[in-house]
Amino acid sequence: MILEAENLTKFFGGLAALKEVSFGIAEGEILGLIGPNGAGKTTLFNVLSGAFRSDQGRVVFAGEDVSRLGAPRRCRTGLVRTFQVVKPFSNLSVLQNVMVGSFLRTPDPGLARERALEVMELVGLGARQDQPAKSLTVSDRKRLEVARALATRPRLLLLDEVMAGLTPTELVEMLETLKKIRDRGVTLLVIEHIMAAILTISERILVLHHGEKIADGAPKAVAGDKRVIDAYLGEEYLLA
Repeated sequence: MILEAENLTKFFGGLAALKEVSFGIAEGEILGLIGPNGAGKTTLFNVLSGAFRSDQGRVVFAGEDVSRLGAPRRCRTGLVRTFQVVKPFSNLSVLQNVMVGSFLRTPDPGLARERALEVMELVGLGARQDQPAKSLTVSDRKRLEVARALATRPRLLLLDEVMAGLTPTELVEMLETLKKIRDRGVTLLVIEHIMAAILTISERILVLHHGEKIADGAPKAVAGDKRVIDAYLGEEYLLA
């Protein structure tokens, strides 16, 4: 396992946003993370990435207990996340934005530029390198967010709703991009509300509800689980 989460619990005041959540991710796997709003998905990302420290439990990444490391140090180990609300450096070019990620691994501008151009081609932004980031469409801003993260050379990439707001055509393109990223050796944990997309891309799906894990398994089995239907999908999903 490249990542093991053991009994992760996080309180905000008297409210438990996560309750003893345990799971693992195999290297090279694409794991989907679903659940209703308020289920604890973003809190889990924050705990895994080091933005929040869990009140109980631990995070083991690549064999190392990283529970006490902050986000910058976890990023250096290769545990990297994107954000649902994309905030590029608006007045910088697309290339300059991605180079910010590259500088995590090298102080050399030439090497940083080379790495940035490589990941921009991978995500479909190669032709936009000189464009100001503020001029990008929603779809291309999502791609930029992924590119900046990839430029840090992650081993595990936590993707927070990178497909939200995309057109059907853009959605298909993003799914293909995620498969290419995994084929380059990056393990993926993906939060997504678009069920058709998450069922297509994931090899396994983890479901949270009220901060608790209620299912963890193959996409077809999870989609047919009564607890998941009652908590999230709804009976209408079965009739669709």
